[in-house]
Amino acid sequence: MGKASGAKQATVVVAALAFGWLAIEIAFKPFLDKLRSSIDKSDPDKDPDDSDKDASFAAAAASSET
Repeated sequence: MGKASGAKQATVVVAALAFGWLAIEIAFKPFLDKLRSSIDKSDPDKDPDDSDKDASFAAAAASSET
């Protein structure tokens, strides 16, 4: 057997990476589906920290009105 060429080695590496990626996708499919659906449902413009600040400002404004 002769030495493997660079192209052959690169093909083997790419195939191994593709197989590894596929194995991870299949093994963690339920978890990844749940994660991806929650990411799709999320609103990137809403910051949870801002909603906490808004609630505290609203409470402060309501108490100052009385």
